[in-house]
Amino acid sequence: MSKIGQKQITIGDGVSVNMVDNTVSVVGQQGTLSFTLPRYISVTVSDGIVSVARSKEEKGVKALHGLYRSLIQNAVIGVKEYWKKNLEVVGTGYKARMQGQDLVFDVGYSHPVVFAKVDGVSYAVDNNRIVTVTGIDKQLVGEVAYKIRKIRKPDAYKGKGIRYEGEYIKLKPGKKAKTG
Repeated sequence: MSKIGQKQITIGDGVSVNMVDNTVSVVGQQGTLSFTLPRYISVTVSDGIVSVARSKEEKGVKALHGLYRSLIQNAVIGVKEYWKKNLEVVGTGYKARMQGQDLVFDVGYSHPVVFAKVDGVSYAVDNNRIVTVTGIDKQLVGEVAYKIRKIRKPDAYKGKGIRYEGEYIKLKPGKKAKTG
């Protein structure tokens, strides 16, 4: 039995989960998320509790059971309160700013890098150093944060670049540390 898949999901106030055919819709204060379930996975909603079940005991179906339970849980949390990911811009002269709805980064290239607005995600910049990505879809927030980080990954020698908040960068020793 899938340990994650057998856990029940508690729905809070202001959130509703609807099942039509094989499509699950999660509606909340922040928006709506919906996705299609495979035919071996079923969802039941009763008294504010969502249960996910499977009709086959094959290995692949067991994996999907836990996956879709987690996706529904993430959707319930996302429509209730936004998912958020913070990134730090580290380096001398490195900064981020908003230009309309787009992000503009000055991170050591000969030109500023413009990161276009992605639907379903919003950005905020604090003190030209902290970029906050928020949205209701956890997967989309993570993908956008990764793409922003990819603009200038942290350098292995000085640690300059764009990193997740709290991310530890193990610095390599330079040429001066060479022995022998």
